[in-house]
Formats: sequence, C-alpha cells, structure tokens
Amino acid sequence: MNKQIFVVATVAVLLIAFVLGSRVYKQQHVDQIAFLSQANAEMFVPADAQTYGAPDAKVYIVEFFDPACETCKDFAGYVKDIVAAHPGQVQVVLRYAPFHQGSDNVVKMLEATRKQDKYWETLDTMFATQPYWASHDGAKPDLLWQYLARAGVDVRRLQVDMADPALDALVKRDLADAAALGVRATPEFFVNGKPLPSWGLPQLQALVDAEVRANYGAR
Repeated sequence: MNKQIFVVATVAVLLIAFVLGSRVYKQQHVDQIAFLSQANAEMFVPADAQTYGAPDAKVYIVEFFDPACETCKDFAGYVKDIVAAHPGQVQVVLRYAPFHQGSDNVVKMLEATRKQDKYWETLDTMFATQPYWASHDGAKPDLLWQYLARAGVDVRRLQVDMADPALDALVKRDLADAAALGVRATPEFFVNGKPLPSWGLPQLQALVDAEVRANYGAR
C-alpha cells in the first residue's frame, strides 16, 4: 500500500513538474521573442519586406507564409478582414518560409514580379490556382507560368528577373529569421513581436485586438 502511494505521489510530482516546466518554457519563448523584437527589429520587419495596411500603424502583424501552403491561402482573407476591422491601425508584413519542396522558386517568382508592379496580382493568382500547381508533396513552379500570363505578368521578363542573386539571398535571410524565431510551420504570426499564445484565428484576432487597445485605447 505504501509502495502504491509512493508511486502515485511520484507520478503526481512528475506531472506537476512537466506542466510547470512547459509554462516556464513557453514564457521564456515569449520573453525571447519580445527581446528580439526590440533588439533586432530587422528580424521581424526588414526594410524590403512587402506590406499592406496603414503605413503609420502602431500594430503590425508579421506573417511568415509559404505560397504553396493551403492554410496560408485560406488565412489570407481572414488577415485582410482583421486589417479592415482596424482601419488606420494595423499593418501586415509578409515574410517567407518556403518549407514545401520547390516553393523557394515560387517565392523568387513572386518577388520578381515586384519589378513589374504585379506583386499583389501574382499572389492572388498563386492562391487562386494553388490546387493546380501545389500539393502536399511540394510545389511545381513550371505549372504556374500559364496562370501568371493570364494575370498580365510578362513571363519572359519574369524568367530573367528571377535569376537575380538577390532573390536567393532574400529567401535565405527569411528562412534564417524564421528559424531564429522558432517558426516551424506556416502560416506563423507575430503581433508587435509577440507570438500567438496558441495557434488559431481567434488567438490572432484576440492578440491584435489587445495590441490595438494598448496602443490606441479602448474603442
């Protein structure tokens, strides 16, 4: 009987230690991210990152995404709705985490269209046609050309612009920043440098709302 009590007590202690350890680890992670957001803002918002929303916003959503990611496609509209719900207060910063095989070339394709002022048209087209050129096995960039041509992209020029070594450097930098911030899946969000307490749309909305209140007062 005493042995059974000892075993139960030991299990209980280990369980409590695990729970407390998980909380401490999560808090340490949050603190680390907050520190990085102050000490190295470029890790979150590099000067050349593509953005939308209020240019002078006090609340920014940093989204690491993969154009070949189905959940990223599904979340794109929700994020726009969050920005629309806070006019003049929120900006979105797009960062890349091309984890799918072949999607690094898709990112370079997307970035290269900026030289034609076709970035947003290209991104919308990529998401709209994603089932035809991407799968769980990876991305097939060669299947994208026909769709981009329909979106008004000069494909021949794009093929030349994609060869710019600066695009390789951009992809590597974003992947390095993603790794430093603990991004392991997409989409991943940070709001004013703070990670979501747990992943999900309600959590993203709640964190944005909290940051808006903190920076602009109660609505």
